[in-house]
Amino acid sequence: MDETRAPVLDPGSRKTKPGYFWALARDDRPWGGGAPPRVAFTYAPGRGGIHAERILQGFTGIRQVDGYAGYNRLIASDRIGQDIRLAYCWAHARRKLVEIARNGIAPIAEDGAKRIGELYRIEAELRGLDPDTRLAGRQERSAPLVTDMHTWLVHRRAGVSSKSPLGEALAYIAKYWDGLMLFLIDGRIEIDNNSVERIIRPKALNRKNALFAGHDTGAENWAIIASLIEACKLNAIDPLAYLTATLTAIVNGHRQSRIDELLPRNYSGRTNG
Repeated sequence: MDETRAPVLDPGSRKTKPGYFWALARDDRPWGGGAPPRVAFTYAPGRGGIHAERILQGFTGIRQVDGYAGYNRLIASDRIGQDIRLAYCWAHARRKLVEIARNGIAPIAEDGAKRIGELYRIEAELRGLDPDTRLAGRQERSAPLVTDMHTWLVHRRAGVSSKSPLGEALAYIAKYWDGLMLFLIDGRIEIDNNSVERIIRPKALNRKNALFAGHDTGAENWAIIASLIEACKLNAIDPLAYLTATLTAIVNGHRQSRIDELLPRNYSGRTNG
């Protein structure tokens, strides 16, 4: 799950107001799952955790996210009374260290980034294997590295200022440590949430072209169209061909009771991509 800005025109003010697209993605291909990849965008007039809570109402299971604090609301059981566990993203943890290393001599940051890089090398070899095999490989090869990194993390944090960029980067990793380790107990969990980040990137780039939605309803419609287009791309379907065929079917009287037949996963015109 991830979110990205979706500016919306604020009538009367001649300005835009903040809005957000929240993306929920599923891609089981890294562990050999048979379900087709899917994505659903939902528009919300803000980024607060209350919107994540509303979108996931009734969901139970593991949700992979970045370190945005708004997601913490999901694991407050007294709020929504459901069992949700948050798996956090190693890419975000590594990114902070890489940025520090690029800005000067930073052996601790370089060491930390290298340690996380070792986990990614293992993941590259396990990608596409079944969950049990992935889990066994992680337990044998990745778990010792993670245990050693925790010792390293505690030691390094004690020697740097908590207010320095490095101190903040290490504090970030420590804060989300339990969620970062979840990939070691379930072979279906990815090491990061890059899959959904790749999906929302076109929406962020499109802001340079569309600039903003005309109103909240327009943003909601934008989210629906984005869901269909990105689902097509995930399933190697030409979005233009799909939308042409789907709109033609609707114009020709396709029944609403059979709308499931028009979803991208049921479209027969896949490419070879």
